Amino acid sequence: MWFFARDPVRDFPFELSPEPPEGSPPGPWVLHRGRKKATGSPVSIFVYDVKPGAEEQTQVAKAAFKRLKTLRHPNILAYIDGLETDKCLHVVTEAVTPLGVYLKARAEADGLKELELSWGLHQIKALSFLVNDCSLIHNNVCMAAVFVDRAGEWKLGGLDYMYSAQGNGGGPPRKGIPELEQYDPPELADGSGRAVREKWSADMWRLGCLIWEVFNGSLPRAAALRNPGKIPKSLVPHYCELVGANPKVRPNPARFLQNCRAPGGFMNNRFVETNLFLEEIQIKEPAEKQKFFQELSKSLDSFPEDFCRHKVLPQLLTAFEFGNAGAVVLTPLFKVGKFLSAEEYQQKIIPVVVKMFSSTDRAMRIRLLQQMEQFIQYLDEPTVNTQIFPHVVHGFLDTNPAIREQTVKSMLLLAPKLNETNLNVELMKHFARLQAKDEQGPIRCNTTVCLGKIGSYLSATTRHRVLTSAFSRATKDPFAPSRVAGVLGFAATHNLYSMNDCAHKILPVLCGLTVDPEKSVRDQAFKAIRSFLSKLESVSEDPTQLAEVEKDVHAASSPGMGGAAASWAGWAVTGVSSLTSKLIRVHPTAAPAETNVPQRPAPEGLPAPAPTPVPAAPTTSGPWETQEEGKDTEEDSSAADRWDDEDWGSLEQEAESVLAQRDDWSTRNQASRAGQASNPGHRSQESDWSSWEAEGSWEQDWQEPSPPEPPPEGTRLASEYNWGGPEPSDKGDPFAALSVHREAGAQSRRDSWGDDNWEGLETESRQVKAELARKKREERRREMEAKRAEKKAAKGPMKLGTRKLD
Repeated sequence: MWFFARDPVRDFPFELSPEPPEGSPPGPWVLHRGRKKATGSPVSIFVYDVKPGAEEQTQVAKAAFKRLKTLRHPNILAYIDGLETDKCLHVVTEAVTPLGVYLKARAEADGLKELELSWGLHQIKALSFLVNDCSLIHNNVCMAAVFVDRAGEWKLGGLDYMYSAQGNGGGPPRKGIPELEQYDPPELADGSGRAVREKWSADMWRLGCLIWEVFNGSLPRAAALRNPGKIPKSLVPHYCELVGANPKVRPNPARFLQNCRAPGGFMNNRFVETNLFLEEIQIKEPAEKQKFFQELSKSLDSFPEDFCRHKVLPQLLTAFEFGNAGAVVLTPLFKVGKFLSAEEYQQKIIPVVVKMFSSTDRAMRIRLLQQMEQFIQYLDEPTVNTQIFPHVVHGFLDTNPAIREQTVKSMLLLAPKLNETNLNVELMKHFARLQAKDEQGPIRCNTTVCLGKIGSYLSATTRHRVLTSAFSRATKDPFAPSRVAGVLGFAATHNLYSMNDCAHKILPVLCGLTVDPEKSVRDQAFKAIRSFLSKLESVSEDPTQLAEVEKDVHAASSPGMGGAAASWAGWAVTGVSSLTSKLIRVHPTAAPAETNVPQRPAPEGLPAPAPTPVPAAPTTSGPWETQEEGKDTEEDSSAADRWDDEDWGSLEQEAESVLAQRDDWSTRNQASRAGQASNPGHRSQESDWSSWEAEGSWEQDWQEPSPPEPPPEGTRLASEYNWGGPEPSDKGDPFAALSVHREAGAQSRRDSWGDDNWEGLETESRQVKAELARKKREERRREMEAKRAEKKAAKGPMKLGTRKLD
């Protein structure tokens, strides 16, 4: 029944690569690349073809097959599977490259570093395992017997001529290959019969030959060992011990490694220490692991890329998954991720990132947000909207200002990937809450900046409903950089407004800022006014341009317009970010004093009094001064397109200047709050936000505060009668000229009305006040009488002999 027989090689679950063998070691084996049929994972296959008349060589190959199958050590070639037939032997191991081929490729690529060689030679500690633990003599240590895996780890192979050190299996087998016999020590090569006193002496001589070959190339003859050549000076003394003529003084493999790791030794470096820690990481204490991962990222830049990808990365993933390492693994994890392809990143890191976003650890969340730029490109839209964004939005409500701020800044990267509901509804709700109620001025400022930069991603309906009101509210913020951000927001989104909105909604707001106490706010307001006026003027001169100018107003969300948002991840308000961190560290519990700086309403017909002066911040020249076209008309027409990140960047200096003088703000705010108490028409941002929440309307939330109710007929607010007294000092106010103008206006009004009118007005006011006081006393008297009557009715008629008690 021979026709039912099957070829065992064909049924073998591994197949050889069609590529020719590369760098096969001298001896009976031929090294082939291969792969596993089921999974396609790469492997190495050592093939020995049985030839007639070579029975002795076949027995050596079978012994090596058996040795490799039974020996298990991290530094010995890992056996996976094997096949033994009458015609051939197949030994499947992990995918490896011969050491000679590896060293040549690394030298041609980016140069071989001593760090790699130090750890590679340290891994020949497998000799210590063989000699001291197994009482085996390798008998074939040379460059041809060492292989390198994909992580750069050196593996000891070539077990063909191994024998027992106890002499149970007879003497060492005969090699019969001249290329291998030149590595034998002199006491064996010259046949003098000198006794070898230590069982490791011969292998340590061969280790010295390997060290010479690693640094100088193939060993031509044994006499070349006398010249160390390119062997590092820190290694030469230990090398000389290995190749000494007296076999008694050659060190034990364990002692050799110990000597090389002494202070100043060749193997005393960060790379070797990192590898040794990773080998024992499972038995390390949690505190030791935390410290190790914190320091690891500093060293990764000097480590080989393959080592980072195939050895460090698995350990990081394991530490996060099972070791509760927490946020400390994030920095080295993303650093190693730079070495991965897009496919590998999706398979290995993205699942971990998604899981990290669901963590409640604040340190984990803030580090994820800070480093989002490194992995956002690998996240697809369904993953962002269903698994990441629902967790990220919790940061808007966090009590830690740093997390709120980083959450706002992360929206620059997430916005292009958000769907209609998350972007136009959910995100806008949180932005509205932050801009209206957040106690940190820098966070309100960052919210405005972020809204201006993602405005082009919003739907046409949302843009029309939100942007104008949001930026208008920012221009009334007591924090000066927020007002600048509101102006810059208008300018950055100028192409999203209709001509009617520009004329009726935007320009009135900007004109009001031309008398702002901060010069930087006024400067930006004037730029914006010129920009919008130029656009209106161009349409007025040529009405046919209207369709072209407003082409983006009613258009749908256009990612192309905001495609540069990802490049703004380091965005222009980084200075405000550092400002927030200062607030957290220096004043963790104190709220900024700028949150309430009300402005006193002025009587009709008089100019508005100057608000409480805010320290002016140094300004930087924007692109308006550097982008001159050479002609005035062209300059005016192109002004609208000149708002870029340089203008946003001026907020950094603005914010730092404001924070530097926060004590001055606090003093002035106390006086401002006293003035606010006398203004019954003032409407706070909190009340405005509450009305929006109650009615569920964007218009209610983003609308400007309503004007104060007029006083009753014949009355005047007390704050309106400050015209005749001395004005408060405005020393140091860069806009103090308003006070002089206000005084002059009041005096001219007084002169025009005459003293009789003034006296009559004051008399009328006193009469009204007296009448109101009289009515109040009368009402109080009636209430007291009603209460007494109730008590009397409850007690009933008085009895004889009792006394009435008041």
